[in-house]
Amino acid sequence: MRLYRAFATVGGMTLISRALGFIRDILIAFVLGTGLVADAFFVAFRFPNLFRRLFGEGAFNAAFIPLFAKQLEGSGEQSAKSFANEVASVLITALLITTAIAELAMPWLIYVIAPGFSENPEKLDLAIFLTRITFPYLACMSLVALLSGMLNALDKFAAAAAVPILLNIILIAVMSLAVLLDYQQSTEAGVILSWGVAVAGLAQLLLLLYCIIREGYGLKLKRPRLTPEVKRFLWLSIPGIIAGGITQINIMIGTIIASMQESAVSYLYYADRLYQLPLGIVGIAIGVVLLPELSRKLRSNDHAAVNNSQNRSLEFATLLTMPAAVALFIVPEPIIKVLFERGAFDSTATQATSAALAAFAIGLPSFVLIKVFSPGFFAREDTRTPMIFAAISMVINIALSLLLFGAYKHVGIAIATSVAGWANAALLGLLLYKRGHFEPDWPLLSKLPRIILASFIMGLALYFAASYAAPYFTAENGIMIRFLALFALVSCGILAYALSAELTGAASLKDLSKGIRPNNK
Repeated sequence: MRLYRAFATVGGMTLISRALGFIRDILIAFVLGTGLVADAFFVAFRFPNLFRRLFGEGAFNAAFIPLFAKQLEGSGEQSAKSFANEVASVLITALLITTAIAELAMPWLIYVIAPGFSENPEKLDLAIFLTRITFPYLACMSLVALLSGMLNALDKFAAAAAVPILLNIILIAVMSLAVLLDYQQSTEAGVILSWGVAVAGLAQLLLLLYCIIREGYGLKLKRPRLTPEVKRFLWLSIPGIIAGGITQINIMIGTIIASMQESAVSYLYYADRLYQLPLGIVGIAIGVVLLPELSRKLRSNDHAAVNNSQNRSLEFATLLTMPAAVALFIVPEPIIKVLFERGAFDSTATQATSAALAAFAIGLPSFVLIKVFSPGFFAREDTRTPMIFAAISMVINIALSLLLFGAYKHVGIAIATSVAGWANAALLGLLLYKRGHFEPDWPLLSKLPRIILASFIMGLALYFAASYAAPYFTAENGIMIRFLALFALVSCGILAYALSAELTGAASLKDLSKGIRPNNK
């Protein structure tokens, strides 16, 4: 199936990016740990990372792709090019103004996103300085999102999915330099890392400019004008960005509250990085591919095909996400210990981060379901409804975070994020069903219980395997022994899930391989 092949393309590129991201974070953990410089950098990185995920992972495209596809299929290529140029001209102007204002107002901005830093003037000043360096990355990511949306609408998914790889390669390079210069837990390490973020943004933008020019869609900037098409785009884009990026907005809220606890920002960052791996490979791949797919099919009034695409996407998402969530909940500590516990990252940080990761794992399936259900609204140019549900989710997140933070600290924030994710996913799915825009078919209904059962069996296998492997994860063992023990544990989980999925009928490996083969018709 072409849909599965597109998922595999985007997911494969995301897997490479996230694998490099882990290497990057291992180096960051080694050099910065969870101290003052780490907290300051992670706040500085939160803005560009937030906008990379908001724009680069599909939220921006919620407004742009349906309108670009309408121009492309309804009025032709020239009209689509003109629309893209008009949006780019307005976007660049807005970004230049926003960046200039933000650079000047950075002290007040940091007070908003990390109010707890005010108790430590050194940390506050460093966060302001580093965020001023990283903030221009926001402008680059906004333009990268525009170019990515054009490529995705043209069924060119690989290049747009590959650009985050550049960020990780550049940050690995600058962290390697920090190690060579012995900048461990120093301000200099935070500074060169922040400059690496800025350089990476420019590199990503230049790569996609080359790709879009090669497709014959080079941008020709005009005097910014609010044409009817641009006004329609702006009208849809703001609620679309809020709705599509609610998970990241909730994490930002968590960062604000976590700044009140020493090192909590860092604990949540490392936990977030781990559960973002399956979310990126599965959820973001589905969100990126499904929106243009549904937009095209709705234009041709093929509602049966629309429903089939949504069902297969939900089936694919659950098949891969449910076991990942179970694994991260059952064995978070060995994963954190092997990946991060060295240098400035100690055993206390491992335990704190592991608890947050387990709490995030509870909500992982819901974060992916949001990516599956949202395109059903966006493709119909309805960004308002998902925004309303996102706002409800945000209120739940804030209320629960404040309620749980006193007793459970940063773990309470992770629990609140997960509960808010499930509320958002449930609201989206139920309204799609009520409107008749999504109807679960028999293959989906028959496989969901089997997927849950197979995941439960895998969880039991992992639990007993982890108990047996525990002695190999102690600090007395070398890093190679611990890596091999984690590899064996992961392999056990994969094998247990593959066998249980085959035996229960949750999935057929043969059918899955057929679905992603390039020669599949």
